[in-house]
Amino acid sequence: MEETIAGAQDTQSAGHVPQQRGESLLETAVRYAEERHWDVVPGSWLEAVDGVPYCSCRDFSCPAPGAHPARPDWADRATGSATVVRRMWQQQPTASILMPTGRTFDTLSVPESTGFLALARMERMALTLGPVTLTPDRRMHFFVLPGAGAKVPDLVRKLGWSLSSLDLLVLGEGAYVAAPPTRVGSRGAVQWARRPTPANRWLPDAEELISPLTYACGRDR
Repeated sequence: MEETIAGAQDTQSAGHVPQQRGESLLETAVRYAEERHWDVVPGSWLEAVDGVPYCSCRDFSCPAPGAHPARPDWADRATGSATVVRRMWQQQPTASILMPTGRTFDTLSVPESTGFLALARMERMALTLGPVTLTPDRRMHFFVLPGAGAKVPDLVRKLGWSLSSLDLLVLGEGAYVAAPPTRVGSRGAVQWARRPTPANRWLPDAEELISPLTYACGRDR
């Protein structure tokens, strides 16, 4: 897992989860399970062909090389047991780290530019944030309590918008996010914009973040 990305100021106290450089995917996945009680599952991985990284799925046009489920039963295999997690990554040490949403957390996904605008507004409002990731496809995922999908459309509507008019996605049951330090082909690695720390162990409800996110989405259209 990488340090908080440049440009995203981390004001939270230091926690145990962010990795020391050189920590393996196995060790990182185990610590997600042990320290955050997040379910994790190994996904696809990268294989070099003539020095070029390709996805283990062998689809040379894979849209998320090395960062998607490797098996159709991925959701059933996801676990928070450190023992099982360790065994799965020992079988495939380079597998990506995927975390199902809709269990211990959902995520609100917005474009990177929108996310940084919203983060600045949230800091001014002194809101309590959960972890936030930044993906190589330039999207940010704000971790919130499960159940966001049922709330967000109505919350956005009350703010004078329709969800379909904004680039704001809710990832809940049946979806997943790739966790740091998973790499997506040659595009780079998933990073933390806001790291998991003891201070943000308790996640915010979507309702607490939806106003600044909606405002930022509207500004960024």
